[in-house]
Amino acid sequence: MAALPVTVIPAPLPVTLPVAGSDAAFPVRRVYCVGRNYADHAIEMGHDPLREPPFFFQKNPDNLVTDGHFPYPPLSSNVHFEVELVMALQAGGKDIAAEQALDCVWGYGVGIDFTRRDLQDGLKKAGRSWEAAKAFEASAPVSALVPAAMIGHPQQGAIWLDVNGARKQSGDLKQMIWKLPEIVVELSKLFTLAPGDIIMTGTPAGVGPIQRGDILSCGVEGVATLDVRVV
Repeated sequence: MAALPVTVIPAPLPVTLPVAGSDAAFPVRRVYCVGRNYADHAIEMGHDPLREPPFFFQKNPDNLVTDGHFPYPPLSSNVHFEVELVMALQAGGKDIAAEQALDCVWGYGVGIDFTRRDLQDGLKKAGRSWEAAKAFEASAPVSALVPAAMIGHPQQGAIWLDVNGARKQSGDLKQMIWKLPEIVVELSKLFTLAPGDIIMTGTPAGVGPIQRGDILSCGVEGVATLDVRVV
């Protein structure tokens, strides 16, 4: 193995996610997100839920946090929660075939795609990209990952989120417009996927605002649960 190069400034620490029941960690390369992948959410956001080509955007690897806290971001007064099933890849490539797509998946978890909705609405109107609304610090709390070898590849099951004990989002994985293998296939047409890639697979209806002090509890049936406090 080649020696690591000497760097002119301290190298950033690698981003890793915990693995349920293990001291080993999952190394993160990139974070992809699927937009409007549940018909009811597409409708509540004012879009046609028909099966159009999937829409993708990215967060940064260090936006992933696992300490159970979400610091409310500055310059925003309307931040929304979006619960999502998370896929973690162990293999990748370009133009991946549908029958090979799930072989690329190492495991699953649950996460929240926090969105600065006020900034996003302004960026949409201006025709600008969404990074400031999506890829900000601590914007993607995630659970420990669970290997697919233990739980299989979930095709159905409840996905939900509560705020202070009140149910806000409730759906089922079978309601996804683009299913898990299709997400991998379509994403690999645009990017070269690789081990360590994380994919957040979309959110059901019911997204809404949070306040400092709120406690969010969410989960995906048969996969994982996650609790997050807004600070």
